[in-house]
Amino acid sequence: MTGDPMPTTPRYKMAIFDFDGTLADSGDWFLSIADDLADRFRFRRVPPEEIEGLRGHTTREVIRYLGIPRWKLPIIARHLHKRLAEETDKISLFEGVEPMLAALQASGVRLAMVTSNAEENARAILGADNIARFEQIECGASLFGKAPRYRRVLRRARLAAADVVSIGDETRDITAARKVGIDAAAVLWGYARRDALAALSPALTFETPGEVVTALTGPAD
Repeated sequence: MTGDPMPTTPRYKMAIFDFDGTLADSGDWFLSIADDLADRFRFRRVPPEEIEGLRGHTTREVIRYLGIPRWKLPIIARHLHKRLAEETDKISLFEGVEPMLAALQASGVRLAMVTSNAEENARAILGADNIARFEQIECGASLFGKAPRYRRVLRRARLAAADVVSIGDETRDITAARKVGIDAAAVLWGYARRDALAALSPALTFETPGEVVTALTGPAD
């Protein structure tokens, strides 16, 4: 007599998601206002033919290339978040994100989010049903300040670093995860190019949201 197969224990107890470029398809919106930002805050404009090349560089390299001093980054971020709050209707979630979040939650993977974006923007774009799936939301992280937010999430969740994976689309997401000792996973549908992400050797790489579900809900290798 054979019964139903025994349920598997998820590979990780928690997944910490980035927002822009990972859950929300905000890249085109950002590009649409990039020249305005450059003129307003006096940094280098990027011609269309240079965009693809910049996607192959780290976040720090791009900021240096644009000529943006570090002290301007918080000012630019505040302006960006305020403007986005007026145009959240122009941004949607990537295809497959909603069922991915639902499947992960149903399988017992706890969800958190750490983002540089403002909380009101993330809530508006995700919608009430999706936002309710996250037990922790850390918004407004500085561009290079995700590591302390990851530590806070781990502390509140009472989880060991080995039980948690971060999922993002930029090199800075991988770097921040390494500082905290958690596995870093990279999605290939966001900002950074495959080669830029691969150069940092993430623990996992995903082509689609469906692959996230398969990898995280299956048993560890």
